[in-house]
Amino acid sequence: MYYQLEPEVAGGWGDGTEADTTCHPPKVKKLVYEFDGWLGDSIVTSFPCYLVTEELAQSVKNAKLSGYELASCKITKSEIFNELYPNRKLPMFLWFKVVGKAGVDDFGIGANLRLVVSDAALTVLKEHSINGSEIEEINV
Repeated sequence: MYYQLEPEVAGGWGDGTEADTTCHPPKVKKLVYEFDGWLGDSIVTSFPCYLVTEELAQSVKNAKLSGYELASCKITKSEIFNELYPNRKLPMFLWFKVVGKAGVDDFGIGANLRLVVSDAALTVLKEHSINGSEIEEINV
């Protein structure tokens, strides 16, 4: 069983992000993610990048899931974020690079450029907060 997962878009590329936008999807070399808001989910996105909390990253590692790499990235908060949530602290987030093949690995990118996760991956994700994510069962 595989699922298409569309996580919360909590912000976007911040100043300092380095990407080749001459191709589609863009190839991001260095990621700065600027939060405009945050509903508390453990996975967030800004096309074509995904971020996961350190806790979720550890759970994915412990479950020995396939199709991803973890990398560091810089996290910032926009003025909007600071106005809306003056006292909210963000957890540590890591860049979750999806490198697997959809329908083969636990994490992959589908033909429509959406995140595709296996049943095992979805089980791990659901152990964390993914309330802002849209989940749809798909045939791969």
